[in-house]
This record gives sequence, C-alpha cells and structure tokens, in this order.
Amino acid sequence: MARADKDEDPEFDRIPGLAHPRETFELIGQDDVLRIAATAIRGGRPPQGLLLCGPPGSGKATLAYRIARYLLKYDATDAGPADLAVPPSDPVSLKVLSRAHPGLLVLTRGLNPESGKPMTVLSVNEIRKLASFFGLTSGAGGWRVAIIDTADEMNDQAANALLKALEEPPARSILLLLSHAPGRLLPTIRSRCQLLRMQSLPASLLAQELAVRQPHLSDADRDAVVQLSAGALGLALMLTQGDGLVIAKEAQRLIDSADNPDLLELFALADRIGRMKGGLAALGEDLVLNLSSRISARARAGAGNALNPWVEAWEKLRHAFERSTALHLEPRQTILSAATFLSEAARSGNL
Repeated sequence: MARADKDEDPEFDRIPGLAHPRETFELIGQDDVLRIAATAIRGGRPPQGLLLCGPPGSGKATLAYRIARYLLKYDATDAGPADLAVPPSDPVSLKVLSRAHPGLLVLTRGLNPESGKPMTVLSVNEIRKLASFFGLTSGAGGWRVAIIDTADEMNDQAANALLKALEEPPARSILLLLSHAPGRLLPTIRSRCQLLRMQSLPASLLAQELAVRQPHLSDADRDAVVQLSAGALGLALMLTQGDGLVIAKEAQRLIDSADNPDLLELFALADRIGRMKGGLAALGEDLVLNLSSRISARARAGAGNALNPWVEAWEKLRHAFERSTALHLEPRQTILSAATFLSEAARSGNL
C-alpha cells in the first residue's frame, strides 16, 4: 500500500490479532535465504529486483521489510549486521512502522474507491506510482525501495508497466517483488530479478513456535495447524485466528474426498462457509494452497505428467474462487464447481 494513503487505508491485509509484517522484526527458520539476501544487499551492487517467493505466510513480506530497513539505514554496504537487522527503536524503523519513510513505497491491490472493498487485481495505476517515486531525489543520496505485495495480483497492464520499471532502473533503487506463484509472472520480469525462495519450516520448529506464541491451543489443534500450514509460520498463525483452522480442515476434506464427493455434505459445507465472514475467499485460498503443496510433493517424488489433471484443477480452482470473490457470488455454486474440478482430477489417481 502506498505510504501516502496511510490515513485512508484500513489495511485490509492485516490479520486481526497478528502483527503486520512491517511490525515484525524476527525472521524464523530462514537462515539460508537471509544469507543470500545479505550477500546481495551488502556487496555494494544489489540487483535491480529481488523476487521473494513462497506460499502465503512464509515470511516474504517480513524479509522484504527487513531488507528495506537495512538499505534505508546502511545503504548497500556492509556497515550493518550480517543478518540485515535494524532495531525496532532505530529512527529508520520507527519511520517505516508509521509508514512515513520517504524512501519506501509499498504497493498492494488497495481498495476500490466505489465499493470500499479490496480490489481483485493490482492495477496499472498503482504500478505507475513507481515512476514518480523513483523519479524523486532521495534525501541525503539514500536508497529508494519499492515493495510489490503481491506481484501475482497484477493485471497485464500492470505487469507491462512493472517490466518497464525493471528495464530502466534508476540508480540507488530496488524493487522487492513478493510472489506466491512466480510461474505466473512474465518470464521477462523473472529474468530481471534475483530469486529468493523462502524455506518450509520443519514440523518440529513450527510446533515449538506455536507453543510459545499460541499457548492456548490444544495439542490436537496444534498438530492440525502444523499439518495444514505447509511449513509456513505466518500461515500457521493465521490458522489459529477466528475460523481459520475450521476452514482449512474443510479444504483438506474436500481434496481427500475428491474421488467420492457427497452432495449433501457439499450443501452443508456451503451453508457453513456462507455464515463465516470472508469464508468463501478463505476456503479458496486454503484449497489452492493445500493442492499446491500436494502437487509439489508429488512432483518432487517424480510423479511427472501424471500430475497434469491436478495442475489443471488447481488453475480452475484459483480462477473460480477469484471470480466468486470479485462478484460476491453465493458459495454453493462455487463449492459445487470446486468439487467437480477435484473429482475430474481424481480420475487420474488421488494425490
């Protein structure tokens, strides 16, 4: 989200009860990717763009803000700590926290000015803000850092505008692109960025962090959260909020029963999801993430072309739930369609 809009922006991307990535100074279980990022940043000649990849809640935004604070504090030098840490009490950190640092621009989908609801895409008008931002003269010769959260949500016009910014980068500037699915980005965008892939945390570390951060969770719920969070601490914490765990379990059940869906149970699920605030969008996100994790695991095991029907189902699910969220459709038809997509894929074999 653009810094200039902070007074009007209710931060639709903030999860109630959890710290925003801008407010998070700890990066758990990402030592390898942090080491790569530090080498790129502290060596004096950072790339024009860094592409931070990983599932939702894997720490991409937390790392992006960490990189931004370091550059705004120390420039692209080795004057600061090797882990890119800048203390929360530092003046740079305080300005970033209050969204008042002139050297940082954060672009997200934002809100539709007519409906007041989150936009479904990151529009070209948002990306065009980069031109004026990078055209400014940085105070004291400092860096200008732009975070795109997430690049996956750009429409075609926005992607082309971003490509132009990457092709003609001004001095002492960097683009930090966050992506859940980098394969959806233009190859020309990917080729102009250095890839940083977030690591999946081991189950033991996730369980340990949950025990400290969410001590109220029962052992059974903690185990379920670990299983459903795809190795992402942020996602694990999201699942502990509100109906998060309930919806994630429903998504898991939909996939597990793909070869034999129960119509009455699907109707009941639609009724339950319809009563939950944001339930349909959350179910879609959990379905896509769960399916993506299963496909990736099977691909690593050498399943190859046998996964094509499941990849097609993943694409159909993503589009169906994006459309339903954009048009505020009634949950029943969307959930029935999702079950159909999964059932068709299951004819090739279960995941």
